[in-house]
Parts: sequence; structure tokens; C-alpha cells
Amino acid sequence: MSKSYFDTDNNGHKPFELPGARPHYNPDRPGQVEHIFLDLSLDIPKQSYQGSCSTRLLPIRNGIDRLTLDAVNLNIESVQVDEVPQNFDYDGEQLSIQLSEATQVGKRLLIAIAYSVAKPQRGIYFIQPDKHYPNKPTQVWTQGEDEDSRFWFPCFDYPGQLSTSEIRVRVPNPLVAISNGELIDTTEDGDYKIYHWSQQQVHPTYLMTLAVGDFAEIRDEWKGKPVTYYVEKGREEDAKRSMEKTPRMIEFLSQKYGYPYPFPKYAQVCVDDFIFGGMENTSATLLTDRCLLDERAVLDNRNTEALVVHELAHQWFGDLVVIKHWSHAWIKEGMASYSEVMWTEQEYSLPEAAYYRLLEARRYLSEDSSRYRRPMVTHVYREAIELYDRHIYEKGSCVYHMIRTQLGDELFWQAIQTFVQDNAHKTVETIDLLRAIEKATGRNLSFLFDQYVYRGGHPDFKVAYSWDGDANLAKITVTQTQAAEGKNGSKDLFDLKIPIGFGYVQQDSSAKASTSFSALTTFTVRVNEREQSFYFPLENKPQFISFDVGNNYLKTVALEYPIAELKAQLEFDPDPISRIYAATALAKKGGLEAIIALSKSLKNDPLWGVRVEVAKQLAKINLDQAFDALVAGLKDKNAYVRRSVVEALNQIKTAESYKLLRGILQKGDPSYYVEAAASRVIGAIASANLEDKPKEDKVLKLLKSVLEEKAGWNEVVRSGAVAGLAEFKTSEAALNILIEYTKLGVAQPLRLATIRALGKISVGQSPANLERILEKLTELAKETFFLTQVAVAAALGQMETPKAVGILRSLVEQTADGRVRRSAEEEISKVQKNIGSEKTLRQLREDFDQLKQQNQELRSRLENLEAKSK
Repeated sequence: MSKSYFDTDNNGHKPFELPGARPHYNPDRPGQVEHIFLDLSLDIPKQSYQGSCSTRLLPIRNGIDRLTLDAVNLNIESVQVDEVPQNFDYDGEQLSIQLSEATQVGKRLLIAIAYSVAKPQRGIYFIQPDKHYPNKPTQVWTQGEDEDSRFWFPCFDYPGQLSTSEIRVRVPNPLVAISNGELIDTTEDGDYKIYHWSQQQVHPTYLMTLAVGDFAEIRDEWKGKPVTYYVEKGREEDAKRSMEKTPRMIEFLSQKYGYPYPFPKYAQVCVDDFIFGGMENTSATLLTDRCLLDERAVLDNRNTEALVVHELAHQWFGDLVVIKHWSHAWIKEGMASYSEVMWTEQEYSLPEAAYYRLLEARRYLSEDSSRYRRPMVTHVYREAIELYDRHIYEKGSCVYHMIRTQLGDELFWQAIQTFVQDNAHKTVETIDLLRAIEKATGRNLSFLFDQYVYRGGHPDFKVAYSWDGDANLAKITVTQTQAAEGKNGSKDLFDLKIPIGFGYVQQDSSAKASTSFSALTTFTVRVNEREQSFYFPLENKPQFISFDVGNNYLKTVALEYPIAELKAQLEFDPDPISRIYAATALAKKGGLEAIIALSKSLKNDPLWGVRVEVAKQLAKINLDQAFDALVAGLKDKNAYVRRSVVEALNQIKTAESYKLLRGILQKGDPSYYVEAAASRVIGAIASANLEDKPKEDKVLKLLKSVLEEKAGWNEVVRSGAVAGLAEFKTSEAALNILIEYTKLGVAQPLRLATIRALGKISVGQSPANLERILEKLTELAKETFFLTQVAVAAALGQMETPKAVGILRSLVEQTADGRVRRSAEEEISKVQKNIGSEKTLRQLREDFDQLKQQNQELRSRLENLEAKSK
């Protein structure tokens, strides 16, 4: 295909389609799969199993004489249809059955396939202790999404086929087996036990699952239905901490979606070495055991709560209502991601939910600007797993929010409930969501879908304001900078109705202490050209301006307002996102006045999310006074804010910031993440070229002591120390420590962080040391574990040597994982870019840094003199 299948000009964005991408469609259906029955016996030490897969098919047409099933690297022993042996061909990817009798409509077939599997590549994973990791648990688990079920049983493996299913599995005592649906029988068989699970509601093959391990089971319930958590023994308290809100979440989503939780139970199984965060298998979600929180981790980690509600939301969006084709995955992933926003609103507050939404939008925006731009719905790709990106999760969430904004709360939930009720136990495409909205509300939202779903991108707004005191007119000029100048009818333009609010601050002196609150006068304007000016007659000059009141549209915004209006917006705008935009615009203006306003906000803003953002902005102002303002934030009760302040100190590489961070590392902080950030940033500061640079070996010693003493939860703190060491790009001593921690036997999260760090430290090392790093990464690239391969690709992508490209190419050729293949190819182009421009850039950067330092000292002195003279 050309650059992109639809969009000939990708506006300077890299295309999503890589060479070899082509359109994908569901295959023709020979009939309706009604039931799948797996009967398996596991041999865990040999990483193998054998058994049979029986599929009941109701033909849709007469005269079909050949059936093709997906089956990769299975050992097919025999095929029978209605107990009559059949001839078959098998090429290692597809099983083609030559039917001895052609199909007749209405006459069911029972296809029974006896097969075995040894050391499977994907689909089913055997986890067991070895000499490097003697404490690893013994577990077996499956992962079907997107098209990996075919690696563990023969099936029609695409989401358009829904059937009931049953799994009977023989496992050695004391292991237990968990699967979809209800446990209908268990029988003892000597040293083994047979578990028999039955799923009575239809679902696709990718949601069939099996999880086997010596788990502790924690029981809860929702309205009489079992809600269970399975974790490694000894982690029961972590399980409760991490998952205890599940029954309340089930109640919340049952009400929101207007459909009571549809399955007979809800199990969450935490497994070792999981290759995703979580997977919403019908009624039996698998989660990574890294989501289990200890007491300290709860302090500033809401990711687990978000993960739990995300996978739970899929039980409706994905499992009850199933996408017909992968290209429509945004319908389920967007809603599961939006459920994280809804739950934040329910459990914490509306401002926190708004901040959560901003963070989701940013994750999409960063992919759009640095990776590629694509329509959310596209069936052109190499492998379906490539679609599982920030366009369908985070952008999808933002699109659901814009639908909610268009309809208002009441109609939005009516539309969502109509969609779920009309499509329960069926498959859907994007058009079905539009139809449900129209059916429930009479509204046609095609204009929104055309702009945000069926094409790539979003509006980039520049907003300027001025006041005409003689005429009492506010003038707002809105520019859509994503479209080229002079292109008014351009397809890059967005056509949206945007509310603009003018804020008036009023003092309330009746309260004990005088408090101020703001009133907004709001107008809605249609923004549909590249540049438009709007005039608003107002009785009085407003104190601040709020563009897109409520910040409901997915967009970027640059505010060009006078400093007084920005300060008032930062202090008084009721919307936290508007306050964050004001902070960004103030930092761009710089100067002492901006620092004073931001430092007040860092102390007083009621939302921790705003304080987090203000800390980042303060550090961008190159005046010494910014440092004093930031330091106050280290005392913030909120760990997220302290972490943000520590990270911000990275911009202010002085002896003072070094001392502060050393103090944090020596005293410790209640938060793992604050300690990790301090370890990383102290490395960055010490390795920067400062005159009063503390001795390198002192810092290396400090970071080494973190590595030796701070082992613990998910290795967050030690991974911070590794990132700190990687900042010493010319240090052989730092490299030696890192290489030590890439060895097998090192705790996995730490080992993966260290592998990534090798890429970062490589850019200043001697040729001999660069060879050592390349040798190490070549050796690591041969490991088959998904997360190791991803870490190796990320490390290589930071390097500045053509040899990195060779290792990445071999990774592309050898890996069995589409995600690894794609990321390795993207890293190749990064390396090629690094090689081209790096040398000249580096010299310029060093000269520039030196000038910046001198300039900052002069400006700070000047500001102080000016302040004194005032």
C-alpha cells in the first residue's frame, strides 16, 4: 500500500501502516459454532498437554465439503465428524478437513479433534521455578487476545463467532484450575484432580481461558454471585487491598450500563509473568501479579484500581457485547478506559475525574505526535495486535466523554443502556453504537464520529484574548494550527461548537473568612475555520477567560492571554484543567510574577493534580527563585505532588537540588515512587556538567547502596537507582554495576529496567564498552520472554550506532510476537535518526547549556535588583 490507505497526506505524521500491511476481513462463515468442549490433561514439568477439542457446528449453507480451522503448531492426531474419521491436511497454521459428507442446512456436525502440544510458543504459558528463579510459582495460564487461542486449541479464531464453551482439565494436586463460567464438577484421580467448567453464555474464542496454580482463594460476593480473588499463597492481604472494591464496582457498572452483571461468577486471577496488565476473559479475568499492592504502594498507586475496573467493564463491553472485527476494538477498549474515569468520579471527585481524563488525553496525544496518526477504525494492518494502542484506549475514552458532552448525562446513559440491552450476547461494529444513540435520543452524532473516529487527529487551538474598554467588548481569536494557512475548506479543520466562559471573581464577606468564588458568563461559538475572531459584549471586563468550559473536547490548547488574566484563571477558574492550561501559559511568559503566582498555586490549589502540574511548570522558568518555590512542595502531604517536585528538580541542576535529593534518599519517604524519582534525578544532576559537581564516585556509592538495601515491592525504588546510574553516560563504573543487574536471577522488574538502562548509558561510553553493551543485548535478544524482548528493543532504540540496527533486525525476524516486531521496527528508525544528527547536536547542546547557565544567573540577579528597586 502507499503511505497510508486513506489519508494520502499524513500531515507530517508517520503512517500507522508498516510495509506489508493489508486490509483484513473476517472469513466467510461455514455456519454457527454452537459449542466448544476442550478435554485436556496437563504435563506441567514437560510443558505439554494432550486431549481433544470438540466443536458443534450448525451449517449455514448446503454443500460445503471443506472446513478450515485455525491451529498453529499443534500436533493433530485425528479428526472425526459425528464419530466418522475424516481426511485432513495440516500445514502448521491451518487445519483443512475434507468432509466425507457435504453440509446440509439445519444438520449439526460434531467435529472432534484429538491433538497434543509440546512447549507451545504462545496462547498457553507454562511458568515454573528454575535454577535462576527457584521461588517462581508453578502456573499455567492462557492468553487469547487477539488471535492466540489457535496456539492452544483448534478453532474458528476470530471474534465474529460466538458460542458456549466447556473446559475439563486434569491437573496435579494441589493445583487448582479456574476457567470461564461455573465449576460443575471436580473429581479426584490419584495424584491428580479433574476440574470441569461450563460457560453457558455465548462468547468468542479469544475469551476462553484456563489458569492453573497453587492459589489462595479469597471469597466475596455480589448479590449472591461469587466474587473471588486468586493469588499466590502469602499474598492474601495484598489481594484484599488491591481488589476489595470489586463488588462495589460490579454494582456501580450494573447500574450505569442498565444491565445487571451477566455471568454466574466473577473471578480475578493474579498470575506470574503475565504479558499484559489484565485480560477480561469471560467471568475469569487474568491480572498481572505486579498489580498487587502492599501497604506502602497503596499510598500513590491507583493503577491497580483502574486496572480492576477496566477489566470488569469489559465483562459488558467486550464479553456481553462483542466486537465483530478487531478494527472496532475502540468500542470496548474506549469504554473500559472511560470506566476508569467514571469510577474516579464516583469514588473520588469530579475534579479528579477531569484530571484523569487529561492524563488519558495526553497519552494519546503523545502517540499521535511521536509515533503515528491513524483513524480509530481501520482494517489495514499487519497483525490485529497493532491496533491495541493509545488511539483505541485513551482516545476512545475521550470520544465516549465527548458523546456524553453532546448528549448530556441523562441521554448519554440512556444511549449506552440501549446499546448494551439491544446487543447483549451479539456482535457489534461502530455503526451499531451510532444507531443505538439515535434510537435512544434521536440525536445523530455522525459529525463527531467523522471527525474523531473515522479519521486521525484532533484540533490544536491557539486562543488569544483582548479587551476593548471603550466598547466593553471582549475579543477572542481562535486559530486551528493543525491546518495549513489559507486552507479554509481543509479536511484537517474541525467543526465544533465550543463554549467560552468569562469569569468574574466575587468576594464572599458573609463567610467567617472572606472567600472568593467565580461566576462564569458563557457563550457557545461555532469554530470551523482556520482563524476566527469572536466579539462578546460584556457589562464589565472579565477577570479570566475559560476556553471550552469544562474542557470536554479532545484537543491541545495554547493560551495567549495577558499575565493578569492568566493569574486569575490559575487562581479562580473552577475547572482544574483550565487552571493547568493557565499554569502552562504562565510558565511560558516566565519572570518573577509568574513564579509568585505558580508558587502560590503549588501551596494552595485544592486539587493535587493541579499542584503536580504546577511543579512541572515552575521548573521550566529559568530563574533561581523557581527553586525556592519548588522546595516548599516537598512538604506536600500528597505523595504524587512530592514525586512531581522531585522530578521537576531535574530541570534545576544545582548543588542545592542535589543536597535536597540526597536528604530524601538518606531519610527515605513514605512513597516508593518518591524515593525512586529521587534516585533517578540525583543521577541526572550529578552527571550534568556542573562546576560544583559532587564527586561522581560518591553518587555511584549512594545509588549502589540503594540497589543493595532497597529491594522490595515491584523493585520500584531499585529501578529508580538503575535509571540514576544510566545518567552517567561516560562512566565505566556505572556501566559495570548495570551489567551485573542484567543477569538471570535478578528480580525481573529490576532486570527489565536495567536492560532498558543499557541503551541510555551507551551513548557516552568508550568504543570497547559500547561493544560490551552490544554483546550483552545480542545475548539478551535471544531470550523468548515477551517483556525481555520489549526491554531489549527499547534499549537498542536509544543507541547511536549502526550495530544496534542489526540486532533489532534479527529480533524482528526471530520474535513470535507482533508487538515486539512492531516496536523493534519503530526502534530501527529511531536509531537511524540518532546516528544522523547526534554528533552535531551534541556539540550545540553542550554550548547551549553553558550559555543557559550563565544567562540564568544574570537574570536572577537582575530580577532581584528590580524587586529591591520597587
